[in-house]
Amino acid sequence: MSARPQPAASAAELAFSVEGAERVEHAAVPTLRFAVRVSAPEGRAIKSVLLDTQIQIAARRRHYDGAAEEKLFELFGAPAGWGSTLRTLPWTRVTSVVPPFTGSTLVDVPVPCSYDLHVVASRYFDALEDGEVPLELLFSGTVFAAGPGGMLRATRISWESDAEYRFPVALWKETMERYFRGTAWLRVRKDTFDRLAAHKSRHALATWEEAIDGLLERAP
Repeated sequence: MSARPQPAASAAELAFSVEGAERVEHAAVPTLRFAVRVSAPEGRAIKSVLLDTQIQIAARRRHYDGAAEEKLFELFGAPAGWGSTLRTLPWTRVTSVVPPFTGSTLVDVPVPCSYDLHVVASRYFDALEDGEVPLELLFSGTVFAAGPGGMLRATRISWESDAEYRFPVALWKETMERYFRGTAWLRVRKDTFDRLAAHKSRHALATWEEAIDGLLERAP
C-alpha cells in the first residue's frame, strides 16, 4: 500500500530565521554569506524553493555617536531633524534556490558588497565605527512541493515572511579591508578627473593622494 502524499505546505507556513553571517573567502568581489534557516511545519518535504531575499537597514533602531552623526549628514541631514528624516534604507536584493529538504534546512544567501561610496548602504556602513546594524530580511518567491496525487504544486511565499538580524559592523569593515587595504573608491565626472590629472602632471606629483592632499591643504 503506497503512502498517502503529504499536502504541500501553504504559502504562509514556511518560517525563516537568520543564524549568522560571515565573509565568503576567495570571492571575486567582496561577498557576505547569510545563513538562513528555512522551516516547513510537521516535517513536510519540500522539493525546492525559489527564494527572493530583500535586505533593508533599519536605521531608526540604532544609537549613533557624534562622529557617526557627522558622517551621516548627507544621508539624513542634521540630527535635529532625524525624527522625520532617519529612515529604513534598502541594501540589496538577491535570488537563490533552496534545494530539496524535509522539515528544515540551512541555506546560504550570498550578498555581494560594493565599496562605492555613492551607494547609500556603503555610505551608511562606512560611517559607523562599531556595534551592530539592525537588518530586516523580507522573503518572497515560490515553494515547490508535492500536492494531492503526488503532483508538483507551486505556492507563493507569504508577503509577511521576514526575519531580523543584528549585523556586526566589524564584519563589513573587515571584508572591505581585506579587499581594499585602507583605500576607498571615489567616482567623479570625466572632466573633473581630467582637471585633476592635469594638476597632478603640471606639479609633477607622484600619486593621486599627493594631488588631492595638496588641494585640500590650500582650501580654506
